[in-house]
This record gives sequence, structure tokens and C-alpha cells, in this order.
Amino acid sequence: MAQMQTQAQEMAKAFNPSLESFSPTEAMKGFEALWPTMPKEVMEMMFGKTVNKDGLDAKTRLLLTLAGLTCQGAQADTALRQTVRHALEAGAKKQEIVETITQMSVFAGIPAMNRALELAQQVLDDKRDDET
Repeated sequence: MAQMQTQAQEMAKAFNPSLESFSPTEAMKGFEALWPTMPKEVMEMMFGKTVNKDGLDAKTRLLLTLAGLTCQGAQADTALRQTVRHALEAGAKKQEIVETITQMSVFAGIPAMNRALELAQQVLDDKRDDET
């Protein structure tokens, strides 16, 4: 995989020298920043109890989504980070996010759990930076 990435970067440089310093990871983070976090009220309307008054609230639904993304091997980086951001906005605490991910280690394995925790930590670090 690393060899394929290197080869693709070399080819991109040959086509356009300004792509030499292009970082796909940084580009995705920039793209990800274009998608704002929905306000808690909008999430509750779309994902919460609006349709089903006795149903799950938005926070619980987002924690379940986080569990599902972890069980898939935490391969969808952007989706996982967005889900963590939305869960925080919906009222989830850091401990609840960490517990949700670590619980999935039983079903998804330790590597998936570690990857999901790594991605969640990126969001939590960004959130901490915003607060300072």
C-alpha cells in the first residue's frame, strides 16, 4: 500500500509539480471542515424523538452509530470523526464516547477499537483546542 501511495504521489508530481507538497490526509481534514456540526435541536428533529416520541434520543442513536462504525473496523475516518462531533453536540460526554468504542472491542477486535479511539481523540483534541 505504501509503495502504491508513493507511486501515485510521484505520478501526481510529474503531472503537476505543485502537487509535491499535497497531503491527502490534510486535504480530507479541510474537506471535513466544510461540513458543520448540526445543532442539537436539528439532530433531535432528524435522528431523535420527533418521529417516534417514545424512541431513542439523538445522543443514543449517535452512540449506536459510533458503535457500528467501530464494528466495521473504524475504516470510515471522516464518518467516525463526524459522528463523534455530532454525539458531543447532542450531549454525549467524553466518557460515554470512550465507553461506546471500548465496548466494541469484544465484537470488532482490539485493532478496530484502537483505530476508533485514535480518530475520536483527534476530535476531542480539536475540541480542547477550540476551548482555549
